[in-house]
Amino acid sequence: MTAASPWWTPRVHADRRPLLLARNRIAARLRERFSAEDFVEVDPAALQVSPGNEAHLHAFATEQVGPDASRRPLYLHTSPEFACKKLLAAGEPRLFAFGHVFRNRERGALHHPEFTMLEWYRTGAPYGAVMQDCAAMLALAAETTGVRRMAFRGAEADPFAAPERLTVAEAFSRFAGIDLLATVSGPETDRDALAAAAQAAGVRTADDDTWSDVFSRVLVERIEPNLGLGRPTLLTEYPAAEAALARPAAHDPRVAERFELYVCRVELANGFGELTDPAEQRRRFAAEMAEKARVYGERYPIDEDFLAALAIMPDASGCALGFDRLVMLATGAPAIAAVIWTPMAET
Repeated sequence: MTAASPWWTPRVHADRRPLLLARNRIAARLRERFSAEDFVEVDPAALQVSPGNEAHLHAFATEQVGPDASRRPLYLHTSPEFACKKLLAAGEPRLFAFGHVFRNRERGALHHPEFTMLEWYRTGAPYGAVMQDCAAMLALAAETTGVRRMAFRGAEADPFAAPERLTVAEAFSRFAGIDLLATVSGPETDRDALAAAAQAAGVRTADDDTWSDVFSRVLVERIEPNLGLGRPTLLTEYPAAEAALARPAAHDPRVAERFELYVCRVELANGFGELTDPAEQRRRFAAEMAEKARVYGERYPIDEDFLAALAIMPDASGCALGFDRLVMLATGAPAIAAVIWTPMAET
């Protein structure tokens, strides 16, 4: 089999160039929209003392060498979230960032080791406001490229249609026949009850699965294949155990103010009503890192500056959107590498 030509060969670049120019146009339109609403664009540094503290996200590690030859570990961030929230604490009321972020152990049609995350935050706004932003951005991207339908691997959705809103509990009931909240009591979860329900729904589980493992397997196998079909889906009210950076919902402490946006079965954005309790955030980070150590044999440090900033950060809502995925859907590209200007070479 003949190997594919590199992206930098003139013929391949000529084929990719219309997609890349569309990427630039979408970014420019998004910047115009943010500017019209008095957002300020920020440029968070990628090099951080902690890359993030989610158990199943993997970072690229490096090392700072000082003038005195002293050494300390640093990481390329997996999200600009910590830096952006420090800026909220500093007094910025509305901000956005097109941040290059880095995630190890990820490569595929929807994943790339380095990609662009569009993050934005609104102080004093409910998290429904950033859901509305997501719907507007979908329509803007489609309008920019002139598409009426977005499509990916046989699935289609109308980017101009009002998104369906579906709670995680409703989705588990509808698509898997599982009463999810019966296995949740605030931050506590009943692994055995969820595993039994998953097995009854035909989802395989293992003896050493945690509640979160079973939750993720049901989500991937039974829920996500049904989301964002015909119109976008906003999957809301994640269990508190699956929302480490989100505040609890006022109406039910078993769930949190977290949502994800799906289009054509593709998870496109992840938003929160932001947690601002540093003690609770520390507890959640410690639990996440304990799980990371159990599964992968490593843990990342906690950014103490971030926790200190949370103590003075105002109430806010924020969202992280995979910009490359948005461009992919708006242009009909087969994978996000097709809309990245200089993708990593395959090995």
